Amino acid sequence: MPPLHALIPWAEARRDAWLDCIRIYLGLGLLARGVMLVFNIRTDFVLDMLSRTGSDWLATGLLLHYVALAHFVGGILLAIGFLTRIAALVQVPILAGAVFIVHRQDGLFALGQSLEFSALVLFLLIVIAISGGGPLSLDRVVFGERKPSAPAA
Repeated sequence: MPPLHALIPWAEARRDAWLDCIRIYLGLGLLARGVMLVFNIRTDFVLDMLSRTGSDWLATGLLLHYVALAHFVGGILLAIGFLTRIAALVQVPILAGAVFIVHRQDGLFALGQSLEFSALVLFLLIVIAISGGGPLSLDRVVFGERKPSAPAA
């Protein structure tokens, strides 16, 4: 195995691919959460979290359906890298609600660390929304590689 200092230039030359690995992993995680919600696996857990927000049953039901659909479809789109920025932006309000409304009262360093994890996912979604799909994305195949335009004179 080559020493660590020999791997650093190799990894530096592939920064976009590493960001794609994070995008794919995040997409698969959101897809798993979406499957869990769509097929009513542990829906009581999510309903309990949504009920803590103090919303009525109609708003809670609509939020549950939005979250399930956004995680399911958005997770697939993020994993394959198609419409990457849109897929990430659709997730941002959900995770912002999780961070600032649902898990805020738990505080930092709680037993389940839900606040920290939700904040991490929110941060990664914002990074992906800004950076877009990389070399391992369908965006690159379908929409072509975008080359930076020359600055206006």
